[in-house]
Amino acid sequence: MPTCLELYDEAVRLKDEGKLDEAIDAMKKAVAQDDSFALGHFGLAKYYSVAGRHDQAIDHGRRAVELDPDDYMSWIALSVNYRDAGMVPEAEHAMARAQQVQMGGR
Repeated sequence: MPTCLELYDEAVRLKDEGKLDEAIDAMKKAVAQDDSFALGHFGLAKYYSVAGRHDQAIDHGRRAVELDPDDYMSWIALSVNYRDAGMVPEAEHAMARAQQVQMGGR
Protein backbone atom coordinates (compact mmCIF):
# COMPACT_ATOMS: atom_id res chain seq x y z
CA MET A 1 0.00 0.00 0.00
CA PRO A 2 1.45 3.40 -0.92
CA THR A 3 2.27 5.82 1.88
CA CYS A 4 0.54 9.17 2.31
CA LEU A 5 3.55 10.92 0.85
CA GLU A 6 3.64 8.58 -2.15
CA LEU A 7 -0.07 9.26 -2.76
CA TYR A 8 0.61 12.98 -2.43
CA ASP A 9 3.40 12.74 -5.02
CA GLU A 10 1.09 10.77 -7.31
CA ALA A 11 -1.59 13.46 -6.95
CA VAL A 12 0.90 16.19 -7.85
CA ARG A 13 2.00 14.23 -10.92
CA LEU A 14 -1.60 13.71 -12.00
CA LYS A 15 -2.40 17.40 -11.50
CA ASP A 16 0.65 18.34 -13.58
CA GLU A 17 -0.66 16.02 -16.32
CA GLY A 18 -3.97 17.89 -16.30
CA LYS A 19 -5.87 15.10 -14.57
CA LEU A 20 -7.43 17.13 -11.78
CA ASP A 21 -10.19 14.69 -10.82
CA GLU A 22 -7.71 11.84 -10.59
CA ALA A 23 -5.36 14.05 -8.58
CA ILE A 24 -8.16 14.81 -6.13
CA ASP A 25 -8.92 11.09 -5.81
CA ALA A 26 -5.27 10.30 -5.04
CA MET A 27 -5.08 13.10 -2.47
CA LYS A 28 -8.33 11.90 -0.87
CA LYS A 29 -6.75 8.46 -0.48
CA ALA A 30 -3.78 10.03 1.30
CA VAL A 31 -5.93 11.81 3.89
CA ALA A 32 -8.22 8.77 4.23
CA GLN A 33 -5.16 6.78 5.17
CA ASP A 34 -4.09 9.40 7.73
CA ASP A 35 -6.44 12.27 8.55
CA SER A 36 -3.60 14.05 10.35
CA PHE A 37 -1.63 14.39 7.08
CA ALA A 38 -1.70 18.20 6.93
CA LEU A 39 0.05 18.36 3.55
CA GLY A 40 -2.70 16.20 2.06
CA HIS A 41 -5.40 18.53 3.36
CA PHE A 42 -3.43 21.49 2.00
CA GLY A 43 -3.27 19.75 -1.38
CA LEU A 44 -6.99 18.99 -1.37
CA ALA A 45 -7.76 22.60 -0.49
CA LYS A 46 -5.68 23.73 -3.45
CA TYR A 47 -7.11 21.21 -5.91
CA TYR A 48 -10.71 21.76 -4.86
CA SER A 49 -10.15 25.49 -5.24
CA VAL A 50 -8.87 24.99 -8.79
CA ALA A 51 -11.97 22.87 -9.47
CA GLY A 52 -14.22 25.65 -8.15
CA ARG A 53 -15.43 23.47 -5.29
CA HIS A 54 -15.07 26.18 -2.67
CA ASP A 55 -16.88 24.54 0.24
CA GLN A 56 -14.64 21.50 0.04
CA ALA A 57 -11.56 23.69 -0.44
CA ILE A 58 -12.44 25.61 2.72
CA ASP A 59 -13.11 22.42 4.71
CA HIS A 60 -9.68 21.01 3.85
CA GLY A 61 -7.99 24.38 4.27
CA ARG A 62 -9.43 24.64 7.77
CA ARG A 63 -8.24 21.13 8.56
CA ALA A 64 -4.74 21.95 7.30
CA VAL A 65 -4.40 24.97 9.60
CA GLU A 66 -5.95 23.04 12.47
CA LEU A 67 -3.27 20.38 12.08
CA ASP A 68 -0.41 22.81 11.50
CA PRO A 69 -1.39 26.25 12.84
CA ASP A 70 2.15 27.57 12.35
CA ASP A 71 2.20 26.93 8.59
CA TYR A 72 2.14 30.33 6.94
CA MET A 73 1.31 28.97 3.47
CA SER A 74 -1.73 27.06 4.74
CA TRP A 75 -3.17 30.27 6.18
CA ILE A 76 -2.50 32.09 2.89
CA ALA A 77 -4.21 29.28 0.96
CA LEU A 78 -7.18 29.33 3.32
CA SER A 79 -7.47 33.08 2.81
CA VAL A 80 -7.56 32.55 -0.96
CA ASN A 81 -10.17 29.79 -0.56
CA TYR A 82 -12.38 32.14 1.43
CA ARG A 83 -11.85 34.98 -1.03
CA ASP A 84 -12.75 32.80 -3.98
CA ALA A 85 -15.94 31.78 -2.16
CA GLY A 86 -16.84 35.44 -1.60
CA MET A 87 -16.24 35.22 2.14
CA VAL A 88 -14.28 38.45 2.53
CA PRO A 89 -14.24 38.83 6.35
CA GLU A 90 -13.05 35.24 6.72
CA ALA A 91 -10.41 35.80 4.04
CA GLU A 92 -9.16 38.88 5.85
CA HIS A 93 -9.02 37.02 9.16
CA ALA A 94 -7.04 34.14 7.64
CA MET A 95 -4.64 36.62 6.00
CA ALA A 96 -4.15 38.40 9.34
CA ARG A 97 -3.41 35.03 10.93
CA ALA A 98 -0.88 34.29 8.20
CA GLN A 99 0.86 37.57 8.97
CA GLN A 100 0.93 36.73 12.69
CA VAL A 101 2.45 33.34 11.95
CA GLN A 102 5.02 34.89 9.63
CA MET A 103 6.07 37.27 12.38
CA GLY A 104 6.37 34.43 14.88
CA GLY A 105 3.22 35.16 16.86
CA ARG A 106 0.57 32.69 17.81
